[in-house]
Amino acid sequence: MSDLFSLSGKTALVTGASRGIGQALAVALAEAGADVVCASTRRRGTDGTATAVRGIGRRAWQVEADLSDLDGPHALADAAFEAAGEIHILVNNAGTIRRHPAVAFPLEDWQHVVQTNLTAVFQLCQHIGAPMLARGAGKIVNVASLLSFQGGVTVPAYTASKHGVAGLTKALANEWAGQGVTVNAIAPGYIRTDNTAALQDDETRNRQILERIPAGRWGEASDLGGAAVFLASRASDYVTGTIVTVDGGW
Repeated sequence: MSDLFSLSGKTALVTGASRGIGQALAVALAEAGADVVCASTRRRGTDGTATAVRGIGRRAWQVEADLSDLDGPHALADAAFEAAGEIHILVNNAGTIRRHPAVAFPLEDWQHVVQTNLTAVFQLCQHIGAPMLARGAGKIVNVASLLSFQGGVTVPAYTASKHGVAGLTKALANEWAGQGVTVNAIAPGYIRTDNTAALQDDETRNRQILERIPAGRWGEASDLGGAAVFLASRASDYVTGTIVTVDGGW
């Protein structure tokens, strides 16, 4: 049974791998046997992640591109192929958030968030997914959010982008399931990361959030590793178009 979850012989590309959730997912995949291409805006930003992957005994490569730029995803895909050859698993984790009241939300910030969180995900699915479709095998794991299902406050661009990630996951799953490529998503709950620092630092919001989580605690980035390994492995071969919530019961 354990072989179902083995990623031995597979290479994964993880975006946003410099810290937080991306770093935790890269390490979890490596622990399951995958080699990992660690991607971020800055190559040196993934030094810690690459060191951790190599410490597990797996190969690690470091690539960089600005996913907020329309040309960034294509450049990132090319760099990943050049570094590692075939990519068997794509984890679209990179994301950003901007906070403003909706009525005053700057269009520049809207476009930055939507490009990074949604359009770049679609572009990477295209660029990395095409060879998967040609081979008849591949695993794509997108990182959605609880805000794929609810509205949030002062984060309209983030919310719209994460709703879009959920829809894109289902759309690609419909098209690609018959060609051996599964497309699923993980929706993290409230996880201790840089993106949630403002909420953690707000005494009132922090209390309200904890009161709403049945598990009674914020999630840690490492809590997402099991779901990622499942969705990247043979264990999930008949699972596609699914959004797995990892939220402590929220």
